[in-house]
Amino acid sequence: MSRNKATTPGDQLPELRTSIPGPQSLALTQRLTAVENPNVTCVEPIPPIFIQRALGSNIWDVDGNRFVDLGAAFGVAATGHSHPQVVQAMADQSSELLHAMGDVYPSASKVELLEELARRFPGAAAAKGVLSSSGSDAVETAIKTALLASGRPGILAFQGAYHGLSLGALDVTWRPHFRSPFLKRLPRHTRFARFGDIQDVRRKVQESTDPIAAVIVEPIQGRGGERVPPPGFLRELREFCDAQGLLLIVDEIYTGCGRTGRFFACEHEDVVPDLLCVGKGLASGMPISACMGKTEVMDHWPKSRGEAMHTQTFIGHPPGCAAALAALRIIDEQGLVERSAQLGAEALAYLKESLSTHPGIVDIRGRGLMLGIECDSGQRAVTACDEVLQKGVILLASGDGNQCIGITPPLSIERDLLFHALDLLVQCIS
Repeated sequence: MSRNKATTPGDQLPELRTSIPGPQSLALTQRLTAVENPNVTCVEPIPPIFIQRALGSNIWDVDGNRFVDLGAAFGVAATGHSHPQVVQAMADQSSELLHAMGDVYPSASKVELLEELARRFPGAAAAKGVLSSSGSDAVETAIKTALLASGRPGILAFQGAYHGLSLGALDVTWRPHFRSPFLKRLPRHTRFARFGDIQDVRRKVQESTDPIAAVIVEPIQGRGGERVPPPGFLRELREFCDAQGLLLIVDEIYTGCGRTGRFFACEHEDVVPDLLCVGKGLASGMPISACMGKTEVMDHWPKSRGEAMHTQTFIGHPPGCAAALAALRIIDEQGLVERSAQLGAEALAYLKESLSTHPGIVDIRGRGLMLGIECDSGQRAVTACDEVLQKGVILLASGDGNQCIGITPPLSIERDLLFHALDLLVQCIS
């Protein structure tokens, strides 16, 4: 199989039939604002497009406009939108069993998915896990596990980190925009160090008034602006945790499933975490996540006697498990991890050649198909994303000040389509 060719349909050039947003999207915006909490969907200054369907690397809105999705819907569509094998796996499972009693009478698919994730745990370490529905859920599991395993309340996280918005995960998320309104309800047992700075990690752990149980880190910060730490940082972090008796939690919710050119990004430095969170691209479209951990760490949870201490109604949801198993097979069979490494390196080189001398560009960085263009202002990055949307390409700004343009397309995207879309982006920045 050629690594330069995608293997899913839905890789067509943009085609715009109306102004953006079109009349149907504008009408739906008015309807939505009448019934949705105003903090959820941003409708100003530019109303959103509303998605009708998606396939491969393409999204169609309700007005019939076709876009190229260079964000893979927050990195979720790793194998492409609505991959036929993922859809078929969900349909087959749903027709047989739509919902099981996941922590009482589970389905076989729950066992199969946990076995598959345990098999992929870095370093071939013996592992166990907990399935859940979102990235925040997986992080909550990791935090609770660290407390049970150590008896200590403190966590060391990083400036720029994003680990979710539920209250436990929010306590280890950096951005004040998310944290400030809810500080009165947060545990505030988290210390934040500079990302990529092992000396600051040492200082913050030493200064902490709360005994530290674990360090939680994204191998590459996603929502924080596609920030790549210095080479060797993760390995230094692993060594520091070992020396101090701390657990290392690696949040691979964004970076996992081949996004950076290895199945897990921590494998670039041969780092074996104590706990690992995975989600987003895991099922390529279904809401499912997991916290996997070394068996000796996970076994600090007591055996269930009929009432689980940490669970949810949809744990081990059969169609979600089936979708994840199908997505993992596709990633393997179509060589999408290797493809991400190769295509990402080509895209990064192209962006550096095209934009490195542009006065408004601060940095161009990334690994695999997780790339970022840092601009000198959030306005420049957001404007570029707005302008390229008018040409039929979907991109989002990231970073604390929205100063970075994040590029995380489906791992299956056609090479020519990717570079066509990047050409359009370069034009909008230039």
